[in-house]
Amino acid sequence: MDRRPLGRSELVIEPLVLGGNVFGWTVDQNTGFEVLDAFVDEGFTAIDTAEGYPNWVPGNPPGQSETIIGEWLKARGNRDSVHIFTKVNSAKNPGGLGAEAIKSAVEDSLRRLQTDYIDLYQSHWPDPDTPHEETLAAYDVLIRSGKVRVIGASNYTAAMMREAHEISVIKSLPRYDVLQPRFNLYDREEVEGEVQEMAVNGDIGIICYYSLAAGFLTGKYRSEADLNKSLRGGGVKNYLNPKGEAILKALDNVSAQVDATPAEVALAWIVAQPGISAPIASATSVEQVKSLAKGVRLKLSDEQVQTLSAAGR
Repeated sequence: MDRRPLGRSELVIEPLVLGGNVFGWTVDQNTGFEVLDAFVDEGFTAIDTAEGYPNWVPGNPPGQSETIIGEWLKARGNRDSVHIFTKVNSAKNPGGLGAEAIKSAVEDSLRRLQTDYIDLYQSHWPDPDTPHEETLAAYDVLIRSGKVRVIGASNYTAAMMREAHEISVIKSLPRYDVLQPRFNLYDREEVEGEVQEMAVNGDIGIICYYSLAAGFLTGKYRSEADLNKSLRGGGVKNYLNPKGEAILKALDNVSAQVDATPAEVALAWIVAQPGISAPIASATSVEQVKSLAKGVRLKLSDEQVQTLSAAGR
C-alpha cells in the first residue's frame, strides 16, 4: 500500500486509521477483538482512541475504549507491530493540558492500554487556560522518558498550530507533527486552506476524523425517517439538506462507475486529497473493516475526484 509519513515524525503508516470511539459503545470486547484482528489482517497498523472514549455513554467507566484495546494487545502480544494513538483532555477536563493533568492522564492511559509507550499522544481539545509552552514541556518529559514517541493535536486551528510550532522552536521543545481535524466530503472548512498547505509542505500529517460524516456518507441516511436506523443517526440530521443531497447523488454516480459503495468512494476521495495522511474510520464488524480497506485502496480518476469535490462545495 501507499504508506505515508506523519509530518516530520518517524511514524509512517498505511492510509487508514481505525477509530476506537465505538469500543465500549456499539462494540463490546469480543466484537472489538474481531474488528481489531481483521484490521491488522488487512495490513493496517494505526489505531486511534482517547482517554474519554466513549464518555458520552451513561454509566461507562473511564477509558473503556483504551481498556478494550489494551486487552487485545495483551491477548495478541503484538504491541510492537501496531501504532497506538490516544489523546488527553478528551472531556475538556478541569486540568486541561496543564503539566500535572498530562502527567496523570498518560499514566492512566498506559495502564488501560497495558503498554509502556504511546506512538502518538494528542491534545484532544485546545486549552485556552494553559500556555503552549507548559503543554509542550510536559510532552517533552514524556518523550524523553520513552513513554511517548510523537505528539499531535486535535481540533486545533491553523493559527494554534502555528503558535505552538513557534514556541517549540524558541524553547527547543517537541512540535506537533500531527493534526486531527474534522474532514470529509461535506465538512472541509477546517482543512482546506492554510491547514492543508501546512500538510502539503510536510510540516504536519493530517489524520482526519468524521471521515464518513457520522455515517451520512454511507448513503443509508437520506431522510429524517432514516435517522433511527442506528445509535449514530442523531449526528446525521444536519447533513440532510440540498448540499448533502448533491453529495449523495455524486457518490451514487461514482459508486456505479467503480463498483464500490458510497462509503468506499468517500474514503477514496479523502485519500486522494493533497496533504492527507489517512482518514480515521470506525467499524462495528469484520465486513465493515473489509469495506474500509477497499475504500482506501480504491483509485479514483481525476475527473471522479473533481466531480465529488464540486458536489461538496
